[in-house]
Amino acid sequence: MIISVIGAGYVGLVTAAGLARNGHSVICIDVDDLKVNAINQGVSPICEAGLDDLLSSLTSRSGRLRASTAYREILDTDLSLICVGTPSNSDGSINLRHIRDAAKRIGQVLGSKKSYHVVATRSTIIPGTTKDVIIPLLAKYSGRKPGKDIGIVYNPEFLQEGKAVQAFFSPDRIIIGELDKRAGNLLAKVYGDIEAPVFRTDITTAEMIKYASNAFLATKISFINEVANICQKLGVDVYDVAKGLSFDYRIGDKFLSAGIGFGGSCLPKDLRALVYASANRFGYPPPLLKAVLDVNKAQALKIIDIAERKLGDLDGKRIAVLGLAFKPNTDDVRDAPAIRIIRVLLEKGALVKAYDPEAMQNARNVLPGGVEYCTSAADAIASSDCILIVTEWAEFRDENLYQSKIVIDGRRALDPRKAKAVCDYQGVCW
Repeated sequence: MIISVIGAGYVGLVTAAGLARNGHSVICIDVDDLKVNAINQGVSPICEAGLDDLLSSLTSRSGRLRASTAYREILDTDLSLICVGTPSNSDGSINLRHIRDAAKRIGQVLGSKKSYHVVATRSTIIPGTTKDVIIPLLAKYSGRKPGKDIGIVYNPEFLQEGKAVQAFFSPDRIIIGELDKRAGNLLAKVYGDIEAPVFRTDITTAEMIKYASNAFLATKISFINEVANICQKLGVDVYDVAKGLSFDYRIGDKFLSAGIGFGGSCLPKDLRALVYASANRFGYPPPLLKAVLDVNKAQALKIIDIAERKLGDLDGKRIAVLGLAFKPNTDDVRDAPAIRIIRVLLEKGALVKAYDPEAMQNARNVLPGGVEYCTSAADAIASSDCILIVTEWAEFRDENLYQSKIVIDGRRALDPRKAKAVCDYQGVCW
């Protein structure tokens, strides 16, 4: 099949590469010339494990994947997958400007196409968005009838940054929310080489499945952090408690790592959007989901409270921050706890030394001036009064790096018993 993927970010590029690897011919369409040029040279513009090798093999050898800035190339494809970003507005609501632009431009192109074409959305969108926004725009700008001339599907992604390539080829499930059965059949055929349960439903249900999934994962994280804060008062190791919980098949062991909370481009953004939409559009303010956000917001800053107990006033103190990405094996700093932590440290007058193996440039783009970016973990640690471990990169897991230093671990990167033998070690909530 010939497929166009709109948007070459984390979701779009991994989706495009995965589909091309499975034998489809794929064209990535993006407005960013730098991204397009990098993809056509077989180089990933983002940090994602295995993606560089996959792109290199697909662009230079098979020729099944290429990129362009021209929407008109949609005409030569059977299916278009919308994978553009859906950032937050300042009030937490979802910003649909990229969705609207993609739907409009796809519609304009499809106005001159006579044959049936499927438009599937993989971007995370509030339930009702396909019906209220995407379908009307496609109909208006194409002059064609969605559900008849244009197939409509919502196909949420469940990729995990840092493991996204693996997650594409081995998903837990494939959700197909269809307006017309023909479109659902075609998309099911696209994923035919992937072994996973396929659940076909209506579009709004599929949109809600995506939000409910992310909300549940975020809730598990805030839950275990709340439990961890109680355990710390009792002198109990929350990681032992989490292990005991994990044997219950109804709970499992995923997303039970206590620390400074969740970040990234999905969980915080999507939870805020769902809370806002539920309260302001659906007429139900969700108290539990709001509490999940409140717990997460407070949890990250506990690391600074501990630093102040160790050092007193932070004005003029040299603080090393190890890790800037929201999780290891990615360069994504969107909603990363490190960014909020560094901003507060700077407000308190601390001299911040920061290091991350992949996310330094992205951090520079969003942080204010005054941060010293180091060339290695050892460089950041040297002459620092205190070290904060904020992202659990493998290279930070060597206790010997921290000889005689004050270390506050936000991710259980170190073994507490080993660390306490070589440094002044404190976990955020253990």
